[in-house]
Amino acid sequence: MKLTPSPFAPEAFPALPEVKGVQAATASRGFYARRGVERDDVFLFLMPEGTSAAGVFTRSLTASADVEWCREALKACGGVGRAVVANAGNSNAFTGKAGKLKNDATLAAMTETLGVPKEACFLAATGVIGEPLADPNFVGEMLPELHGKLEPADWEACARAFMTTDTYPKGAGATTDIDGTPVAISGILKGSGMIMPNMATMLCYVFTDAAIAPALLDQLLRETVDPTLNSVTVDGDTSTSDTCMLFATGASGAPMIEEASDPRLAGFRAALMEVFRDLAHQLVKDGEGASKFVEICVENAASESSAKTIGMHIANSPLIKTAIAAGDANWGRIVMAVGKSLEPIRKDQMQIWFGDHMVADGGMRAPGYDEAVASGHFAGDHISIKVDVAAGEASWTVWTCDLTHGYVDINGAYRT
Repeated sequence: MKLTPSPFAPEAFPALPEVKGVQAATASRGFYARRGVERDDVFLFLMPEGTSAAGVFTRSLTASADVEWCREALKACGGVGRAVVANAGNSNAFTGKAGKLKNDATLAAMTETLGVPKEACFLAATGVIGEPLADPNFVGEMLPELHGKLEPADWEACARAFMTTDTYPKGAGATTDIDGTPVAISGILKGSGMIMPNMATMLCYVFTDAAIAPALLDQLLRETVDPTLNSVTVDGDTSTSDTCMLFATGASGAPMIEEASDPRLAGFRAALMEVFRDLAHQLVKDGEGASKFVEICVENAASESSAKTIGMHIANSPLIKTAIAAGDANWGRIVMAVGKSLEPIRKDQMQIWFGDHMVADGGMRAPGYDEAVASGHFAGDHISIKVDVAAGEASWTVWTCDLTHGYVDINGAYRT
């Protein structure tokens, strides 16, 4: 399947800072060979002893064997992480006993080759659902090769290794300081379709050399994921494999931070949010078949949860997404989506903007509405929609993309 590059694909992968203590390697296991594609499709990350780990995972009731293991391991290890192995091309989801056997073999190879506890090892897989591997050790037998290639992380190589229908590798990074000591944050993400994360995103790994206690790292991840990766949607579908993990090696030499109220954490918290927001935007910009990036702001809602629900109803409407693709500024479809959310609104006080142009006011078309101005905004590749539902004081922002025939083409040929 030949993919058309996203119009938002950057000219080059961003220069991400080195995260002290993180080593990585990539290799090809041949998951894509039957399609005539030679590429790396598996990576290994290795972190030093004492690395804190946190993770959030799909809420799908058909979660993959890898997700189930990661949940179990995080509890068993007490928030300590040493290694991650991920592959593209096969999701190891809905594979029954074969899925567990694959994980057992991979974990055994990791503990033997790397000399790290099983409970500090994490797994991920992405690709086709329901195809068990004939050889349980298909991924595990790659560990000696990967171990021999370990070096300071090549972020771009790792970002490419777990791509599926992504048209470009995604990464983001930042530098900040904790109590005067420089610290780095770098992360990679993959995802393009089957995206409405309900926890995080398809696969996302973020690393820092700050020293953050496990319980605090978990809190930081959860508070950062919600307004970023949990606020994007491409097609309204939540994956079986959604995984987002955050690791803190402590190798920068910065002091250990254990409390969320610690004032030394302020700059780090802001930098972490920016990295996750960047990754979230890249995910939407590489949505399958996407040609437009859409920001939807819901204001004056009864609660943040209500605002987010309304925003997601707008973002996931095929009627709205296809209208955006065609440049049709049909604000009536926004009215429809707000109403079907069943969230509290004051219909007769509701307002809608496309960009800076008000298109609806007081429960009807705005007096100053100009079709040409509204259509001009929809002709661009960055679309802004704002809705004031006049039901309270809460707001939320979600991001999505349009729905083009490219999405149908990609998913009609996904397994070929």
